[in-house]
Amino acid sequence: MAIANNSEVEDLSDGEDNDPAVDEVIPQDVDLMDEQPDFSLLDVSPPDSSDDDSGEEYTPSDAAEDTEDTDSENEIQPNHPQVHRRGRKKQRAENDELDEEDQRHEEPRSEPRNAERGERWRFVSLRPNLVQFQDGHDGLKDERTGWQPLDYVEQYIDSDLMKLIADCTNAMSLGNSGRSIKTSVDEMHHFFGEAILMSCVPYPQIRMFWSNALQIPAISNKMSRARFFKLRSHLKVVIDYDVSEDKRETDKFWKVRPFMDRKLTGCRLQARTECVSIDEQMIPFTGACPFRQYLPLKPNPVGMKNFVLASVDGLVLDFEVYQGSKTLASKVQDSDGLGLGTLVIKRLSEMLTAGTQVYCDRFFTTIQVVDHMLKDDIYLTGTVMKGRVKQAMNKLPDDKTLKDQGRGAVSTVTRADGKLCVVKCYDNKPVVMLSTVHSEQPEDTCQRWSKKGKKYVTVKRPSIVREYNSKMGGVDMSDRMMSYYRMSVRTKKWTVRMLMHFTDLALVNSWLLYRRDNQGNGTPRKSIMKFRMVVAQVFLSKCDVLHEGAHVAEEENENGNLPPPGKKSRVAPIPHISVRSSAAHLPEMVALKSPMRCRVKGCTGKSRVRCMTCKVYLCLQSERNCFAAFHTGQ
Repeated sequence: MAIANNSEVEDLSDGEDNDPAVDEVIPQDVDLMDEQPDFSLLDVSPPDSSDDDSGEEYTPSDAAEDTEDTDSENEIQPNHPQVHRRGRKKQRAENDELDEEDQRHEEPRSEPRNAERGERWRFVSLRPNLVQFQDGHDGLKDERTGWQPLDYVEQYIDSDLMKLIADCTNAMSLGNSGRSIKTSVDEMHHFFGEAILMSCVPYPQIRMFWSNALQIPAISNKMSRARFFKLRSHLKVVIDYDVSEDKRETDKFWKVRPFMDRKLTGCRLQARTECVSIDEQMIPFTGACPFRQYLPLKPNPVGMKNFVLASVDGLVLDFEVYQGSKTLASKVQDSDGLGLGTLVIKRLSEMLTAGTQVYCDRFFTTIQVVDHMLKDDIYLTGTVMKGRVKQAMNKLPDDKTLKDQGRGAVSTVTRADGKLCVVKCYDNKPVVMLSTVHSEQPEDTCQRWSKKGKKYVTVKRPSIVREYNSKMGGVDMSDRMMSYYRMSVRTKKWTVRMLMHFTDLALVNSWLLYRRDNQGNGTPRKSIMKFRMVVAQVFLSKCDVLHEGAHVAEEENENGNLPPPGKKSRVAPIPHISVRSSAAHLPEMVALKSPMRCRVKGCTGKSRVRCMTCKVYLCLQSERNCFAAFHTGQ
């Protein structure tokens, strides 16, 4: 009767068996909603009515999911079977044990069940206790003094990698067809140099680079068209026969794994900054691929998904190509029960130092990942889905209320431990954000376009929105830089597409680092912008540096009137009859050792002479003089 009479809290620890109030059945006709509950049975203290102004809300752990229902219902529920209090407490304990048993056998979920159960939120400001970020000193900055563009690129693409590609390509071509393609390290440099140069001159078709009207000598003179396509179709970075079945099952990208690992090593060499962002990146590919993804809001919606960690200026520091949540969970320690967003954040944060601020979008942001990052003193900020912060949304005003207040309206609640806040603001639409660093204050103003007034208006902007907008675009910046000069290779092989994409990523990273180092030295902007062209030219002339006899061979070819290596010999056009029959045209006849087919139309004889002026082979016989007929027009 303690609940019905609203009596004070009683001590039920002693004499529990003889207490009639414990064993007595709860009356059915009592309105439980109008009475003050006895919190002694729940082993918690009742909420203090004096704290109503502070915004503190009590939510029992077992009733977190029924908060909205108890607030809206004022009528007594239908009659239920009578249950003793002691029986209900025992049943609740058994249910909790069953929930724990289910969670132990449950597979990882994108958002754990009841992740926010028992959270308490208040209308107070966030006061974070941040760990000071240790300035990530760039140890290679002093070594980069006087570096040329090729030196930056060799952090990702070096001669060892080119030798690996050449050896694997030769071995696989020999194993598959019985004939080796006979490529070399120099030719691999030429291939990638031509591919880089082609990205700077975007022809609609690759074949145009070898056409008579539009050919580029730097490309057409170095390698024939057939050789370029043959090398591209045979590119290999691993010998398939040496890869075990277990490796093929666990790693879907085993065909390009050495190439990706070399790029990943170069990315991890770069210094870590205080603010980084994590986002998805698409590797464009529309061909047949078992792990192809579709993201409709991306500029290239179809392709392979790549999770990227980047600095504010777009420098890629780490990445993980997505091939399934199980494979990703195997790379993360203590991954039981973690969702996909949490797994990605933990995987890409392995090399981050304490005090780093991470920015991400709503796909990754959960209260679970925030608590995991706080253990390592890493602070997360990002947009969040409303369903992941239900208790906080119950405290915040609804969308209509913020819309009525106008653009710039904002409301903030902070978790009871003071380490996390949820901010809901309204501009064109309501946005919910979560952070362990930034909150509503200090506010500033920004100019926003008003459709109704057809002009820019001044709108208040919370601090969390300003910081998120300025530091979240690192991955998008890298994507934009790659899209300007992307190696557009139309191929049905996803392996070739992956090789070209990560080559683009290496070039963008190298250029961003080259620009950062040279802007402070006063280098002209035009010289900085020629970075990609310089790298292509160095790759195309790589043989001149590696082989001392290259210039000698070229001089011998010029003196011997032989075409340059890799260039097809073309048939010279026949002069017009008016030129051949003119008095100024003096034919020169040279005898041949072996007969050649006559160029005169209708003659089937074998020629024995050649006119060196017209560059044609002609027949000279007793019954027919094609040499005279050709020059006189008869």
